Order: sequence, then C-alpha cells, then structure tokens
Amino acid sequence: MTTFVFALLAFVLSLDKQQYETLIKTPQRQIGVLSCALVMALLWQIKAGILPNLNIHILAVTTVTLVLGWHLSLLSTLLAAILCYFFASFEVSFFSFWLLNGILPVYLSYALFVLCYHYLPRHFFIYIFVCAFISAGLVAAIKIILSATYYWSIGLYDWYVLTSNYMFYAVIMWFPEAMLNGMAVTLLITYRPQWVRTFYDKEYLDR
Repeated sequence: MTTFVFALLAFVLSLDKQQYETLIKTPQRQIGVLSCALVMALLWQIKAGILPNLNIHILAVTTVTLVLGWHLSLLSTLLAAILCYFFASFEVSFFSFWLLNGILPVYLSYALFVLCYHYLPRHFFIYIFVCAFISAGLVAAIKIILSATYYWSIGLYDWYVLTSNYMFYAVIMWFPEAMLNGMAVTLLITYRPQWVRTFYDKEYLDR
C-alpha cells in the first residue's frame, strides 16, 4: 500500500498539462515516448541474478530522462513497467517494480542533470561525460542499493543475503550502465540533437 501511494504521488507530481497537450497533438513525440518504453522493457527483460528479484539489468532511464524530460519519462517508464508486467512474473507488486526501476531512477537522473546544469560549465563534453555517463552509473548503483533496502524492509531477504548476493552488483553494474547511456546520448546529440529535450545547442555548443 505504501509503495502504491508513493508511486502514485510521484507520478501525479509529474503531470504537466502543457506537455501532455503537446504530446496528444504531436505524433512524433508519441512515437518517442512509446519507443523509449519499448526499449526499456526489452532491456529490463535481459537480466541476470542468483535469487528471485535480485536481478541486475540495464536501466537506460538516464538516457530516456535526458531525451524526454522528467515529465514524459515517467510516463514512458510506466508503459515499460506495464509491458514487463504482462510478459514476466513479479515476486513484488507492480508498483514496487515501477518505483524501483522507473520512478526513482528518473528522479535521480533529472536531479543530477539539474545539478550539472546549474553548477558545472555548460559544455558538450560535460553533458556527455557527467550528465549521461557518470550520472547513469550513479543511478544504476543507487538503484541497486535502494532495491536491497526495500527487499530487506519488507522481509523478503535478510541483510546478509542482500550484501553477499546482490549489493556488490552496484560496483559491477555502474560501468556498463554508464557506457551504454553515454554512447546512446553521444549518438543522439551528434546526429539528432533535436530529439534530446535537455540538450540546448546555444548553451552547450555556442561557447
């Protein structure tokens, strides 16, 4: 019940009338949201782990957040979670899955972007290496730690099992997550910068 309330509140806070009106009127943006959802759903199904729920997989949420912005990226993660729900079995509730894999990573990714935007030089390579590469790695590591804490809090696993079988993945997974997101964002802002909502040409290139 707590995760349902928290997930619902986090999503309601993201609702923006202007952005959703634009989404309804713009087929290209609809395709972007659906495409991102499909890619995330596919990546979330390519997973490895030792025990049920203690799985690791590429999130790709940081790239989606930079491309769509945090409002629409939350919608995209909801669609991805729904796809996963119909094609996979969950030991935890749907809202717990969405919260851990979608909502929290989106908020973390956007918070890190905002910090970079306001406190670091607005440069092309800063955007790639900090906003995309480093941020994605941090989000992946934090997601694993938060998931472990959640599983421990609901009594699904004890702390020893989590530390010995799951939390060490935070050290392993940060690099592939960072590499994939960094490469994806680099390609997008090189060939299709107009698709990346948080990349501002005049600020990141004309300096």
